[in-house]
Amino acid sequence: MHIRGTTALVTGATGGLGQAIARALADQGARLVLTGRRVAELERVADATGGRVVAADLADPADVARLVAEAGEVDVLVANAALPANGALLDFTPEQVRRALAVNLEAPIALTHALVPGMAARGRGHVVHIGSLAGKVASGHSSLYNASKFGLRGFALGIREDLRGTGVGVSVVEPGMVRDAGMFADAGGVPPKGVRTVSPAQVAKAVLDAIAKDLAEVAVAPPELRFAATLGGAFPTFSSWLQRRMATDEMQRRMAEPNRAKR
Repeated sequence: MHIRGTTALVTGATGGLGQAIARALADQGARLVLTGRRVAELERVADATGGRVVAADLADPADVARLVAEAGEVDVLVANAALPANGALLDFTPEQVRRALAVNLEAPIALTHALVPGMAARGRGHVVHIGSLAGKVASGHSSLYNASKFGLRGFALGIREDLRGTGVGVSVVEPGMVRDAGMFADAGGVPPKGVRTVSPAQVAKAVLDAIAKDLAEVAVAPPELRFAATLGGAFPTFSSWLQRRMATDEMQRRMAEPNRAKR
């Protein structure tokens, strides 16, 4: 679908990736509805993109319902908001587990469920779920994050088939390790030797391409990481061995502490 003239709701708009996606959509002529929890930061992004602010906590179902009501008619949903949720599962409290699953999986499903009927009635629309390569291959110290992203990928690809022929497209965009902004960068992540990162601008471009070309799945990562993720999904035992050799699980363990406050 053409982006110009559409109304696009972007969740997690205060984060680095959310801001890059919002700017890219605004540059293409979309009218933005921006949501997140940090009002001052949301207003700064809105000033830069001409967007409208609806502050909401996606861990609260009542706030999700209010967001839908205040957003109004939406043509494009970019479900970008997510909590890091990395670290050993037993280090999480039950409430932290609930919040991670609510924000990373339940809220994107609820928003899709609420907004798609209007899109289908108008015969046009697109939903982009921001997943992760962690939704294709699991690693140590990431079980909760893996669970949410595996679930999001399955939901996006499944609902895409349900909506075939309605004029509503669904895509899942799966970044690898992103430099300069996002969870990996915010936690001071250092990629394993020989593994390259991607930029927030590359993720934003993938979102635009997914909408314009109605792509089912877009992995935003260098070839070596895309290959490793595909191989890991097919051969999890081999992937586990390879990740131990590359110290990927140790990298995830080190990233857990800086992200602890975001749970």
